[in-house]
Order: sequence, then C-alpha cells, then structure tokens
Amino acid sequence: MHYLHPVPNAEATKTGILLVNLGTPNSPQVADVRNYLKEFLSDPRLVELPRPLWWLILNGFILRTRPKHSACAYQRIWT
Repeated sequence: MHYLHPVPNAEATKTGILLVNLGTPNSPQVADVRNYLKEFLSDPRLVELPRPLWWLILNGFILRTRPKHSACAYQRIWT
C-alpha cells in the first residue's frame, strides 16, 4: 500500500489485526446516515487526498448516492 506520508515500521515482518468500532449513525434513516458518513469521511486522517479534491468527491458523489444504500443495510440489522 502506498501512503502520502511514511508509515513508521512499514517494513515490519509481523501482521496484526486491529478491530475498532468507528461508531454508527443516530438512526438507520437516510438523513442520519448521510450526517454520519459526512462526519466520518471528513476526517483528514482517513483519506489522504488534497482537501478540495476530496470535498468534491465526498459531496459531489458519495453523499449523493451512498447514504440511501447504507441506510437500507443499517435498517436490516438495526435493533
């Protein structure tokens, strides 16, 4: 994998798995999923692209299509 900034110990010979809960939307409704995705995907540590370019991708494509699909998935598992 290529990173814009060097990753410490990138040449390590052991592999580890880290499981992290990154949160969930407030409800499985499209508006709440959109808000969650916008907050989560706006973290500059998550996507290493120039901010203006990522803003266009996020707001122009992802947040227009993904919330509806993701809300359906959340509704299937929401308890």
